[in-house]
Amino acid sequence: MAREFQRGHKAKISDLTPGTDLYVGVQIAAPGLTFDISCFGLDANEQLSDDRYFIFFNQPKSPEESIQLLGAQAGDTQSFRVTLDRIPANIHRLSFTATIDGAGQMSNVGPGYIRIVAGGEEVVRYAFSGSEFTTERAVMLGDFYLKDVWRFAAIGQGFDGGLDALLKNFGGEVAEEQPAAQQPQGAAPSFGPPAQATAPPAFGAPAAPPAPQMPQVPQPAPSFGAPAAQAPAPAPAPAQPNPQMHAAPTIAAPMTPYGQPPQPPQYGQVPGQVPGQMPGQAPPGAPSPYGQQAPSPYGQQLPGVPQGIPQGAPPTGAGLQAALQPYRETPTGQRWTPQNQQLMRVDLTMGGTPVLARQGSMVMYQGKVDFSYKGAGFAGRIVGNATGQEMQLMRCSGRGQVFLAEDGAHLHSIELQGDGICVSAENVLAFDESLQHEVRRIEGHGIPGGALFTMQFQGTGTVIVKTHGIPVVLPVTPTTFADCNAVVAWSSASQVILSSQVRLRRNAYPGHSGETVNLQFRGAPGNFIVVQPYEV
Repeated sequence: MAREFQRGHKAKISDLTPGTDLYVGVQIAAPGLTFDISCFGLDANEQLSDDRYFIFFNQPKSPEESIQLLGAQAGDTQSFRVTLDRIPANIHRLSFTATIDGAGQMSNVGPGYIRIVAGGEEVVRYAFSGSEFTTERAVMLGDFYLKDVWRFAAIGQGFDGGLDALLKNFGGEVAEEQPAAQQPQGAAPSFGPPAQATAPPAFGAPAAPPAPQMPQVPQPAPSFGAPAAQAPAPAPAPAQPNPQMHAAPTIAAPMTPYGQPPQPPQYGQVPGQVPGQMPGQAPPGAPSPYGQQAPSPYGQQLPGVPQGIPQGAPPTGAGLQAALQPYRETPTGQRWTPQNQQLMRVDLTMGGTPVLARQGSMVMYQGKVDFSYKGAGFAGRIVGNATGQEMQLMRCSGRGQVFLAEDGAHLHSIELQGDGICVSAENVLAFDESLQHEVRRIEGHGIPGGALFTMQFQGTGTVIVKTHGIPVVLPVTPTTFADCNAVVAWSSASQVILSSQVRLRRNAYPGHSGETVNLQFRGAPGNFIVVQPYEV
């Protein structure tokens, strides 16, 4: 009996079947849409370093024929033959993907699946449907990956940009090509096995029930894997020149220094996003994507819509699916993705770098994720006991998605590309382990606990900062002062000086005389500070 996988499930191939000659079938269909189903052979860095291992309609097999495209058969929209023990040592991952050819969205697909058949028996199946996607035009369905031994993982990760986004994710880019001639409807592909009127051979994959949208007549599956294996197909015509590939990691643009054109977005704001606008929300007056109704401002109801009925609900009634639609997971194909203002998702399968996060900030995770605990380097527990600002970190590693949040605080991602930033330790939620980080101590009479602890980050990676409310970014001038509880972060090149010349308020801290301190910032033009609307 086949094992039913959900998104994020993984297993060793040896636990599924002792065989290594495998049949991989993909079934995906939608009214009026056609799909390109491909296999990417990736290296240890999950990059397409050898474009001969991009298996698609124009390149149906790898050089040593360990990966072969077989065509539609046995109820599958597309199928492959994978011989694991013949895959070269430089290939560590096989990613099976589906891309919409032309306009359309993955939310329109009907029930589909990716399955593995060995010895004529289906051993694993990952089923999906359009309700798991929104505006994506490409999706990673499942992966074979080498971790000591070959394993299989159900992925279900979508990309809005289609094939271009997939290629960039795998370190390549697509070149301009002439459109391929569309195959006549009902004609068998040239590399498919000949049709048979008799029963399928012993190794044949079981016929799948036809999809509701596009009924298909089951056909016998190939006979590879059995002792008397039949050649899968005659050699295809010479392939077109492959698109040129190059490594191009997908990362967002860094924060532009304050005061330099063009005007930078507010702290934690996506470029082009209106201040106060939630991630993924269209700006006021902008047309909605794909003809959808424009959402109302966060927390408001559209005029004429009855209270208690979610926006966009069908006229016949709200229904459970319509009620939950506004709160579905937001897929973007990025490593760090804000789900809303208070919830952040990190995809550990992208980049392969572990994440250090504040202990207890995990609210949910999917996939195979390992959690271990470590200190943040605050000179042991002596500092934490003295100041109350000790920060215990957990290390998140593996392959899966982790959702992070803490006390409903607003979360902002800052991506560093070789530059540096100082962040108050109280405001650090998580960061990539690849970043260089150290703890700094700013001492002064009047600061709660006697000192302010900050973390300085340097290198390439992302820091997730939490704030009370929406922060503001200000330029550093010779007369820039900030309360030590309100300041969140500042450019690492800024100079910080303690000042107690201004009486900010009386009885700021219990037992104190009322004369408190603030921080003065100095630096060259282009330096900045980030302040939150909050004080103790």
